[in-house]
Amino acid sequence: MAPLKVSSKQTPFPFAAAAVAVWSGKAELVFDENVTATDLDGVSDEEQIVHSLVQVVDSSKSPAFFAIAKNLATLTVVPQIVTALDSLDDHLTYRTFLVGHEVSSADWVLWGAFKANSRITGILRNNNHPHLQRWFSHIDSLEPAQTVQTALAAAKANKLRSTKTAASFAMGLVNAEDGKVVTRFPPEPSGYLHIGHAKAAMLNQYFAKMYHGKLIIRFDDTNPSKERTEFQDTILEDLQLLGIHGDVVTHTSDHFQILYDYALQMIKTGKAYTDDTEQLQMREERMNGVASKHRNDSVEDNLAHFAEMTQATTEGLRWCLRAKISFENPNKALRDPVIYRCNVLPHHRTGDKWKVYPTYDFACPVVDSIEGVTHALRTNEYRDRNPQYEWMLKALGLRKVYIWDFSRLNFIYTLLSKRKLHWFVDQGLVRGWDDPRFPTVRGIRRRGLTVEALQQFMLAQGPSQGFVSLEWDQIWATNKKVIDPVAPRHWAIAMDKMVPVTLTNGPSAPEVKTLPKHKKNPDVGEKKTVYTSTILVEQEDAQSFEDQEEITLMDWGNAIVRSVTKDAAGTITAITMDLHLEGDFRKTKKKITWLAQPSSPHALAPIVLLDYDYLITKKKLEENDDVKDYVTPQTEFRVDAVADANVADLKKGDIIQFERKGYYIYDGEADGKREFICIPDGRAASLASKSTTTTTTSAAAPVPVAAPISSMYAAEKVYGEEVKIPEGTTTMYKVPNIYE
Repeated sequence: MAPLKVSSKQTPFPFAAAAVAVWSGKAELVFDENVTATDLDGVSDEEQIVHSLVQVVDSSKSPAFFAIAKNLATLTVVPQIVTALDSLDDHLTYRTFLVGHEVSSADWVLWGAFKANSRITGILRNNNHPHLQRWFSHIDSLEPAQTVQTALAAAKANKLRSTKTAASFAMGLVNAEDGKVVTRFPPEPSGYLHIGHAKAAMLNQYFAKMYHGKLIIRFDDTNPSKERTEFQDTILEDLQLLGIHGDVVTHTSDHFQILYDYALQMIKTGKAYTDDTEQLQMREERMNGVASKHRNDSVEDNLAHFAEMTQATTEGLRWCLRAKISFENPNKALRDPVIYRCNVLPHHRTGDKWKVYPTYDFACPVVDSIEGVTHALRTNEYRDRNPQYEWMLKALGLRKVYIWDFSRLNFIYTLLSKRKLHWFVDQGLVRGWDDPRFPTVRGIRRRGLTVEALQQFMLAQGPSQGFVSLEWDQIWATNKKVIDPVAPRHWAIAMDKMVPVTLTNGPSAPEVKTLPKHKKNPDVGEKKTVYTSTILVEQEDAQSFEDQEEITLMDWGNAIVRSVTKDAAGTITAITMDLHLEGDFRKTKKKITWLAQPSSPHALAPIVLLDYDYLITKKKLEENDDVKDYVTPQTEFRVDAVADANVADLKKGDIIQFERKGYYIYDGEADGKREFICIPDGRAASLASKSTTTTTTSAAAPVPVAAPISSMYAAEKVYGEEVKIPEGTTTMYKVPNIYE
């Protein structure tokens, strides 16, 4: 079979040739983005290609429609197009196809002309050509047409994805030499990796591989007050989980002696001085461009004070070491930053050996240089400190390292600050660093975000340098595309909303049937479905049923509602139905999930459905905002439910779909119940705030205030205060009037 080579970039796209190739089965449709024209064994003319594939003209009338199609491709004036469509509409008044009683090459050629001309399809939407529109819709729905359109969409998506990625990374590293590039990812072991770290790690690995170089994973462990071995171990595990593997793992603490020696060198060369100015006063002096009173102390005095610091004496604890860069530079990052300070707490790797530790601003450039890093990738929040980085290297006569910065990844209603995340952990507002409300790698994975989706999203973002706060919809929509084709389908019903249904002609004894877990993907496996004469349905579904209405019980068949029993409050307490399995499910409006009433040995599984809200009520916290003032009052929502017994086979971390409820990840068992966390699917409803109140006071004493229509986005009532919205005509679900 010869290949018909086409490109998704072709304008107009050769729909006719592609469809005829699929329809005739005499050519294989191949997307090749390198071709500039349609190609079938060297033939590029679309009409010739169609003739060669069909070989025999279907009808003596076909050439006339070939000519019409060719003419339509050239028409741009609307009246001329309308005239041509009028004629075709008249022709199809009493015909299904253009010629004969079945689809022919004439139909495909004319369909291709329509698809290639957006003006034609736009005019058809006006409904002034009903017969032509009927014909076009029918041809457009046939398998060859669907195959072509699906393949074209996939080719464009792949092209767009590769183009975006290529464009994003087109800005190569300055002065990079293939085989010699060394990048580094330097997390501080003071917390867990979050989604922002994931971007930095992936970019560093990307460029290391791009230039066939090396990636260093270095732990910036210079602050014993915050760092623990626990964090280091989990960071390494999370990196491995993300598919990030360093060529070597190092620690800044490996170089403490060298860093100390360089600090002494800076003192001796007059490029650093010790200072005992109190922190608040030092901060004010730096802000106002005032020189420290110790700025011009002698080298001998500075060495003596630094020796006291090294021993952590009472006198030494009062001092710090500052780089002597400038006290009045417009760039405040250059105003004599602190480069060494005391800390008497034991270090998690070096123990009590050291009492003085370098700051990140001093250690990072020095260690980058001595470890052979060629390009330091940093978020652009450090941009003002880049000149400081370069000054340190020049002051010590060390090898130059190129800085390449990119934008930090920010999400709305999301905290990435380790200090603020620590506060939530310390206050007990979350269960730990892997809480599904946290933006840590472990937290978002526990919420159901797959590594594949995370990688796709990060590479799509690329190394952009713009400051943006992203919505969460895109990353969760990407995740849905990953999980939907493979997530097993199950059913669940909330405990407080169950309605028992008696099927008068149901099975006399429970019956078990084996069904696929995913109707479109048999590879997912099979499940057991129990059929009984007494079943359970959701209260919300039951409320929508009309008397004598025929509905469809999914995976079973149709049933007719015969009687409904309600209590004084209007809650449905029981329903009687007759099975009507010969009924046509395509004619029913309601397709209902259900569960067989529990009976030994066919018990239902008790479960808990968990959903979460954002931890904060403000899109972006400013520097001076106190996180306690913006804590969401309730962020966890639990619903007790029962599910089909097949969920007993799930392992922790398995992702499923509870049909008509959403995607869930199995989080393990607690108090005898399996817990499932809801996975957002990228739609607005799944990402909207679930809180009914907002707060602008501290978490210790929250004062609820009335929530707007949406607690995510405040909006005025567009219909005013007095307008009453009439009841809708739908009988599916009763929607509360939000304007009352």
